[in-house]
Amino acid sequence: MSRRQVELKSVPQMQTMHRAGLVLHRALDAAVAAAVPGTTTAAVDAVFAAVVEEAGATPNFLGYYGYPATICASVNEEVVHGIPGERVLQAGDVLKIDGGCIIDGWHSDSARTVVLGSSAAGTADPEDERLSEITRQALWHGIAAFATAKYIGDIGDAIDDFVSAQPGAPLGILQDYVGHGIGTAMHQAPDVLNYRSRHRGPKVKPGLCLAIEPMLVRGGLATDVLSDDWTVVTRDGARASQWEHSVARHRGGIWVLTMPDGGAADLAPLGVVPVPLGE
Repeated sequence: MSRRQVELKSVPQMQTMHRAGLVLHRALDAAVAAAVPGTTTAAVDAVFAAVVEEAGATPNFLGYYGYPATICASVNEEVVHGIPGERVLQAGDVLKIDGGCIIDGWHSDSARTVVLGSSAAGTADPEDERLSEITRQALWHGIAAFATAKYIGDIGDAIDDFVSAQPGAPLGILQDYVGHGIGTAMHQAPDVLNYRSRHRGPKVKPGLCLAIEPMLVRGGLATDVLSDDWTVVTRDGARASQWEHSVARHRGGIWVLTMPDGGAADLAPLGVVPVPLGE
């Protein structure tokens, strides 16, 4: 399949992707629980890997273009693609955990931001907590837009409009890295921008599955890749957040493939009711 072709899935194929998404959800739950001060990012990776292995799934990050781990663990100014290692997590760190897995050839992909400690206890910056929460809500606004979108660009419009409307210090939407299609490969067409653009993208059709993943920063949008050829950092050292879900659009509506409830609880405040696959 060429990079420009959009892969449309059948309901049974999307159901298999949901199975992979449920394994990923459990693995991320375990990784988030393990991400405490004093733990290394390698230890968090090991916890995630154990859940995936126990479920009989295959991690899709490990070995991807030579990537050496099962998750990306990006800390503070590291935006994405941070390699787990001996770095010890500290109270106040902003950790992005991004992972995925495969079942029967079908992929899942999801990411969460964890702010270690809390502002109430004086162990975290309230602006970091705000950064993560706005990024998380921006993701859900993008997912909600996907429910009725005519074009892929409608998703980026919704994310941009939400972020731009937030009071307080402005946050930047990273433009160098965007969401993507997902299915028989982890990264497929189409690109899913997280910001407004004149490029509307392809039309949305039933069977389209996307990994929607806004990445927000507290400073400038410029990024660099470190000497490991993977880790992406903000050039000004500002902290970043990433949240991601894999989502299916089918004839009945949308279903968040990486959530047990299909996204019902998070979409309810936005007036969207996800429809189970096959209905």
